[in-house]
Amino acid sequence: MSKAIVLYLHVHQPYRIRHYTMFDTATKHDYFDAQYEDQESNERILHKVAEKSYIPTNARLLELLERHPEFKISLSITGTVIEQLERWSPQALQSFKDLCATGQVEIVAETYHHSLAFFYSRAEFEMQVNMHKHKIQQVFGQTPQVFRNTELCYNNDVAYWADKAGYKGVLAEGWDPILNWRSPNYVYRPSYTNQIRLLMKNYKLSDDIAFRFGNQEWSEWPLTADKFAGWLNQEPNATNFNLFMDYETFGEHQWEESGIFGFLSHLPGDWLKTEGNTFMTVSEVIDANEPVDVVDVPETITWADTERDLSAWLGNGLQTSSIGALYGLQDDIIKTGDFNLIEDWRRLQTSDHFYYMCTKYFNDGDIHAYFSPYKTPYEAYINFMNAYHDLKFRLSEKGVAV
Repeated sequence: MSKAIVLYLHVHQPYRIRHYTMFDTATKHDYFDAQYEDQESNERILHKVAEKSYIPTNARLLELLERHPEFKISLSITGTVIEQLERWSPQALQSFKDLCATGQVEIVAETYHHSLAFFYSRAEFEMQVNMHKHKIQQVFGQTPQVFRNTELCYNNDVAYWADKAGYKGVLAEGWDPILNWRSPNYVYRPSYTNQIRLLMKNYKLSDDIAFRFGNQEWSEWPLTADKFAGWLNQEPNATNFNLFMDYETFGEHQWEESGIFGFLSHLPGDWLKTEGNTFMTVSEVIDANEPVDVVDVPETITWADTERDLSAWLGNGLQTSSIGALYGLQDDIIKTGDFNLIEDWRRLQTSDHFYYMCTKYFNDGDIHAYFSPYKTPYEAYINFMNAYHDLKFRLSEKGVAV
């Protein structure tokens, strides 16, 4: 029986809101372009991540795909990062196109703006999924067959929607309270669905690479590809090891000095040494295996924070009030037909803005602070709400009372 590594990498960069003050409201509508040298601009961040992560990672992946015909990967790439790559780093975008041209890379569907629209507006959610599908077709020549919701936000309703929409699979976190005694290393069927299949992240193995790899205090440090392959080989009955992580794991979250690129370069060869071991894309593993059980997920799970719920984005009043206010503008915004206004409203839906407002402490708080361009969650909230009030002003200019 073959065993497959299912390596799925997620590529995303938001349009971060600049230092946008109440004095900018009603006078300047450029929420996302830094005005001063001391502000970290989206362009500078994109260049940094492209140079540290995307370009070197893709160079290694392309070499591995050409050397090992059995090597396969899956990736999702948001509309917001594609736009930034088109504008500021065509070289990095071309490197993603080169990967897809091998025929060994599958692109996964998601929301264009990396939003939580599923929980606030099904119409807006479906619009963004369609926008993303068309962008992927245009840029990469693929039509996605498997769906992942933003931040792996998943419940029975997400699976039911994806099943009705015609996707063959959906991705989710393999969270212990959901799986109970079961292993994430198999294909499952979601509750209340007929055709669709469920792939659940093996978070322990994924996090060994994504979070623990460079930690010299970790008992398993240093993690070599040979050691990692050995762990997987000790699971005799597994069919698929779902390794889901951010693309920026390679070179950005785990710096080159940690040895992460060496690990990546050796993993395919070390894994393929054992007869029956292979790699599959998310569609291939679904096609190759029947579901072993039905998984019921009545409450929303995600791949973020220790709680694995929506609290990373909706855990306090700053977050819930700001996102509620934003979606409250939907009907009026859409009716204007003003492309720039609608696009700014959609860019403000990106989940990162609400992630930056999180007020958790301890390890989760440290992670939120690491990713945030703001000094405090309150600064993130103030900048967001100033932009929100400017949206209202722009509506009022069009004669819309809000």
